[in-house]
Amino acid sequence: MVGPEEAREEEARMYGVRHALTAEFPQFRHAIHQLKHTDPDFARLLAEYDATDKRIYGLESRRLPGSHPYLAALKRRRVALKDRIYAALRRGPLS
Repeated sequence: MVGPEEAREEEARMYGVRHALTAEFPQFRHAIHQLKHTDPDFARLLAEYDATDKRIYGLESRRLPGSHPYLAALKRRRVALKDRIYAALRRGPLS
């Protein structure tokens, strides 16, 4: 079990870090590129993920507290988008 101090250290390490999908899912690097150019729905999902991640990064860069409701909502949105993207990557191309 992680104690409060370790949890704060982990959060500090992750604060202000971009979460590129190719870094999050390196095993799907080729599939991300392929689907981005062949599947308009996947491309829209990627664009929304990137915009959300960029917004989070900008707020964190300005030191908005991680507990701020807007930032927390954006982070939940990013996780939901990442889950949808991962599901699409696991399914693979539909061709």
